[in-house]
Amino acid sequence: MKRILFSLMAVAGTIFTVQAQSDQYKSAMKQQVALLDSNSTFTVGGMQQLANTFERIAEAEKTQWLPYYYAAYCRVNEAFMTENKSKTDEIIDKSVLNIEKAQALKGPDSEISCILSLIASARIGVDPMTRGMKYGPESAELLETAQKQNPENPRVFVLKGQSAMYTPEAFGGSKTRAKEMFDIALKKFATFKPESDIAPNWGEGYVKELIKQVQ
Repeated sequence: MKRILFSLMAVAGTIFTVQAQSDQYKSAMKQQVALLDSNSTFTVGGMQQLANTFERIAEAEKTQWLPYYYAAYCRVNEAFMTENKSKTDEIIDKSVLNIEKAQALKGPDSEISCILSLIASARIGVDPMTRGMKYGPESAELLETAQKQNPENPRVFVLKGQSAMYTPEAFGGSKTRAKEMFDIALKKFATFKPESDIAPNWGEGYVKELIKQVQ
């Protein structure tokens, strides 16, 4: 009887510990995710700091894909905003490492394909003349994959519109095309429901700012 009671107490203790860890993880993630769309955070230093935090959470919660995903998202944005292009590839490489870990845990996923597309676009920015032919089609193909994986993902259309907006017309860019994609993105955001309160849901505020620029 004592052995049974001890076993039950041990199981209860384990469940309590796991639950406490889970609650701590969710609390930490909610705090950081809430900062992603803040203008004060959307700077090189802000993205770097957030990436560092998500990477620490990822190392503590090695079975969770979202910390790696968000770390990759922050790193690639850091790469886009970094003025010293000699450092860009190094930052992008960190993003790649994180998104590969996320993909290993999550598997094929529309949100991950969006980050991979962003990574390819960031590579172009280092030297558009020599890298555009390689990474441009790669970025576009990844967005097509993301759309097939989840046609209702608004971030796919945010990124398609962004690509059309910043690509020269001689290479297929168009503000008209960008506006079309942004309008679709807003319609998708109106009905999109993230899987949880810490699942990817970024981009709505950003696309509204982009629409102002193309109108």
